[in-house]
Amino acid sequence: MRVVLLSGGGGGARFARGLQEILEPGELTVIGNVGDDVEILGLHVSPDLDSLLYTLGDLIDTERGWGRADESWTALESAAYWGGEDWFRVGDRDLGLHLVRTSALRAGTTLSEVTAGFTARAGLATRIVPATDDRLRTHVVTPAGTFPFQEWFVGRGHRDEVDAVVYEGAEEAPAAPGVVDAIAEADTVLLAPSNPYLSIGPIVAVGEIRSAIERRQVSCVAVSPLVGGAAVTGPAARMLTRMAGGATPAHVADRYEGLIDALVIDESDAPATSPVELVVTRTLMRDREDERLLAELVLEAACG
Repeated sequence: MRVVLLSGGGGGARFARGLQEILEPGELTVIGNVGDDVEILGLHVSPDLDSLLYTLGDLIDTERGWGRADESWTALESAAYWGGEDWFRVGDRDLGLHLVRTSALRAGTTLSEVTAGFTARAGLATRIVPATDDRLRTHVVTPAGTFPFQEWFVGRGHRDEVDAVVYEGAEEAPAAPGVVDAIAEADTVLLAPSNPYLSIGPIVAVGEIRSAIERRQVSCVAVSPLVGGAAVTGPAARMLTRMAGGATPAHVADRYEGLIDALVIDESDAPATSPVELVVTRTLMRDREDERLLAELVLEAACG
């Protein structure tokens, strides 16, 4: 079975790990969000791609939910001592990956090629592919002004309410090599339990990707990121309430209008109505067994 998953980091990466555990090696392709990418101290950082890599490669810090396990912060502390920016937490182990990525990009290697090299070194059969190799950046429009995603999310602690989201560069950006073919050849397409505006939104803002999903001949199923009308982490519920008018399954499904056939929701959000079929289960992933069970149910809903 060939499965394509659109995902951010965090819960999306954990869901991807559940899929990886139940699928055969090489059957899973994850298309990752690059709208969160940022330049820190001259280095190209791809937070969602890295969270996917670290989670699928069992390298993630499970307590923080991001970054490398057994991390230290000596380089960042030294940078701050010499007047460098330290608002974005880059650990020593994490730094090595960013150094290699930045050097390769400056030498002309594409982001998808760099990412493929990282997955190979991590021993992964799963493909992690950026949505695009071109520059695509998410900006949030707030009452306090418009900010690049990381400045708002990390630097300002995502305190500002969001009135709109802009995907800079998305209109011109082509899909990364292999993305459209992977969707066309997939037996099912899935949307991870990631923020519809901040994680999935930048991916489907790439015209070739949206068109490929719209043209698909197989089912497309999304997993809601909400449990009991609230986000497990992050501002998804706040954003849906402010920009879509609510945080119900119907509001989540509306964000994916024209893209999905069904939405998997947590039992705490049922009963509910929706413009697409609703599949009710327990979506909260407390451990790896929960990840695997959710992945099994979603695949059954998509292919059964």
